[in-house]
Amino acid sequence: MAFSPIGDYQPGRSVLHRLPVGTKLLGLVALSVVAVVFRGPETTTGLLVLAVALCLVAGVRLGRAARALRGILVGMILLAAYQTWQRGAEHAFVVVGAFVALVLLATAFTTSTSVERMIDAITRWLGPFRRFGVRPDLVALAFSLMIRGIPLTLEIAGETRDAARARGLERSPRAYLTPLVIRVVAHARATGDALHARGIGDD
Repeated sequence: MAFSPIGDYQPGRSVLHRLPVGTKLLGLVALSVVAVVFRGPETTTGLLVLAVALCLVAGVRLGRAARALRGILVGMILLAAYQTWQRGAEHAFVVVGAFVALVLLATAFTTSTSVERMIDAITRWLGPFRRFGVRPDLVALAFSLMIRGIPLTLEIAGETRDAARARGLERSPRAYLTPLVIRVVAHARATGDALHARGIGDD
């Protein structure tokens, strides 16, 4: 199965595992704001050090962190080259380093937080909005389907790419994108039919 940096929870008893979901999520948002507002070499270096430390605390496996970064490697290399050409190596480090740090921080978050806890937290946060017609259970269900659908979509993409390569059509966008879209849409419709058969979302 293709790797997804989302939803790959690793059970543990670290400080990060014991923190409430809301605290961790707010911390992730706050660090993202810091990376943008206080942009600079010192900030990026600090974020990278903190991200590595939190990954170690959360028990992120080295192979998993490497796979999380490998998925964005090509884009980061191109971005670094462009930023170096346009504004110098220091600016490239600030931009690319901050992005890498945020990816590692997100990896630490999902490693130490199960999907079930995320869903419970979302349902609890949306509880006060019931009076306005919001259905927290349906929102949480949608979030769960999204989280669980990402690895499946990546797996379908990998299988489709391999099939196109086996036919010698790896350079043809149509040979890759057309079956990918058809399979993803078919899965979405099958999921919708299954939910409808159970009476979920009929209201």
